[in-house]
Amino acid sequence: MTIVRIPADWPVTEEQARAVQDELRERVVLGEPGPPPGTGRVTGVDVAYDDERDVVVAAAVVLDAATREVVAEATAVGRVSFPYVPGLLAFREVPTVIAALDALPCPPGLVVCDGYGLAHPRRFGLASHLGVLTGLPTIGVAKNPFTFSYEEPGVRRGSASPLLADTEEVGRALRTRDGVKPVFVSVGHRVDLDNACAHTLALTPEYRLPESTRRADSLCRRALREATS
Repeated sequence: MTIVRIPADWPVTEEQARAVQDELRERVVLGEPGPPPGTGRVTGVDVAYDDERDVVVAAAVVLDAATREVVAEATAVGRVSFPYVPGLLAFREVPTVIAALDALPCPPGLVVCDGYGLAHPRRFGLASHLGVLTGLPTIGVAKNPFTFSYEEPGVRRGSASPLLADTEEVGRALRTRDGVKPVFVSVGHRVDLDNACAHTLALTPEYRLPESTRRADSLCRRALREATS
């Protein structure tokens, strides 16, 4: 497990964090389709916290995109790097997530975040933040729609509807299992929305959530227990 230090220039106030978001948001690349679904590697990342002990653990799990078999995994542990502020959660997670990605023995390919990319009040969620800082193609697959509206998609797997900020499509509500609550997919960096949804469906053959982030969630929770025991 990699031990992470908070970068010396990391924001410490909400004002500083929003200024960083404004600067980095200009670097998001939206004009690339991204890697084809079912090819290469895809990596799920997730984090777990123990706020009382001031500990955050990140996990990165690399899957073969065609078989969904685990290729590699890594974890990192550090101090919580920012207080809890809605819309600024990436600042709590990014240093440790990047450390977990850096600890992998192979390139991660597409990175799938348990969270948001453009489907964020400032259009710069964790998936976009992580993508800009690493240069990797990233998408966000969230469990809820945050503050955005959507019409319920059809009941069959693969049905989708726009996730809207007024009239702007910031992502999609995507049904990954027949009759089960949709997930909320958004572009992070260097991937288009159609491709992001196709990757999400390829990663959900059995469950509502992508296999990549399901495995990362399990790994980071286990690593947090070990780090705080």
